[in-house]
Amino acid sequence: MNRTTALPALLVAAMLVLAGCAGTTGSSATNAAAAATGANATDVNSITADGTATVSASPDRAEITVAVESTADNASAARSQVAADVERLREALTDAGYEVRTVDFRLSPEYDHRSDERELVGYRAYHALAFETTPDDAGSAVDLAVDNGATAVQDVRFTLSDERRAELREEALAAAVGDARATAETAAGAADRSVGTELSMRVGSAGVSPYDSRVVYETADAGASTSFDPGPVTVSASVTVTYELE
Repeated sequence: MNRTTALPALLVAAMLVLAGCAGTTGSSATNAAAAATGANATDVNSITADGTATVSASPDRAEITVAVESTADNASAARSQVAADVERLREALTDAGYEVRTVDFRLSPEYDHRSDERELVGYRAYHALAFETTPDDAGSAVDLAVDNGATAVQDVRFTLSDERRAELREEALAAAVGDARATAETAAGAADRSVGTELSMRVGSAGVSPYDSRVVYETADAGASTSFDPGPVTVSASVTVTYELE
């Protein structure tokens, strides 16, 4: 066997294999391999395309974080005051049927930095609680928390339950696969080829975009309540599919 002619032949064969795997994303490699051997588009036996899709739905879960803060001359007094207020808040939320959990606790000194030397002026205690409810109940839940000792509403986030998220994920994946095939068919048609069966598929990570609330405070009278106007939650999916070319 002549070694001087075998090596270039192997290199050309390797270029053709790589070009076939790359599909539409590797068109330059396909053209280079074809030019080196005199091959045309009919010599490429596979095509690879990306597909993406996003679906939206109304949220079915609200995640609320509220907090109690207190300042005092000493750390013990600040901690004690927050502990008493949190106990009252936790009891009110629990009695209303919410499952409450602590998500943050801090106790730190407070300083006055207006002079050349900082001056200790007291201590601040902070205790945050989180719980979940339905979007329709979110405003009433916030009012209940504030009426029972919460001094801050840290976050109200509208999102999806695990079950609803899984449903939308399936819809997004199906649409992403359809998008990939449509892309592949368009590219293949330009080369007078058709798309056959799937040879391989890679699924990308899911994306979920919860909707941060827009809070509407109605303060016209003492009996007014908090209301929210949540927007849709989006779930996205992506796939990369390699098809056989016919």
